[in-house]
Amino acid sequence: MDELTPALPVLLVFIAASLVLAVTPGPGVFYIVTRSAAEGRKAGLASVLGVALGNLASAVGASLGLASIIATSAVAFEIVRYLGALYLFLLAWKAVRPRGPAAERSVRLPRSENARVLRDGFVVAVLNPKTMLFFAAFLPQFVVPGSMQAVQPLVLGLLFVLIAASTDTLYALFAALVSPYLSRASSAVSATRFAAGAAYFGLGVFAVLSGHRGDR
Repeated sequence: MDELTPALPVLLVFIAASLVLAVTPGPGVFYIVTRSAAEGRKAGLASVLGVALGNLASAVGASLGLASIIATSAVAFEIVRYLGALYLFLLAWKAVRPRGPAAERSVRLPRSENARVLRDGFVVAVLNPKTMLFFAAFLPQFVVPGSMQAVQPLVLGLLFVLIAASTDTLYALFAALVSPYLSRASSAVSATRFAAGAAYFGLGVFAVLSGHRGDR
């Protein structure tokens, strides 16, 4: 265990820092809250899982050195960043596009659609190049040189993803509490759809305008 993780005092500092970073709202948190408030608890939890898998992919990519490619290549960074922004704009359009009367009566997703929510969360997370750069900058600060130096970033990355998924779950459950109240009136349904679209559009604009920052 000592070879896979830093010494206990360093590990406790890592956990404390991870908690602070995890509870700080970023694109992933805003996506989860939007899904949870608009579509309920199941969709919120599906979005948590999708974002967690995307964060895990970013942590693995950072550990494998992919982050260094994105960090040193402005073209690669911009390609990934704009792909992520375009996907958020697509989600915004899907949220506000005209729907049939049956779809207007409820903002709840059918059970089969939760897989799509998970997929969207994964794509939103993995197409945010700043997430991988965040892992590349954050994890090495806690890696102790030794025989398992190559494995430690993966272990710490997994630990951070678990911590973030736990706090994201709390965000999802809290946001889902307001969902039943939003779904009682057709006017509230329309307002919720447009609020979700505005949130996705805002995240897309944020992705386009923001620089090399480590927001999750």
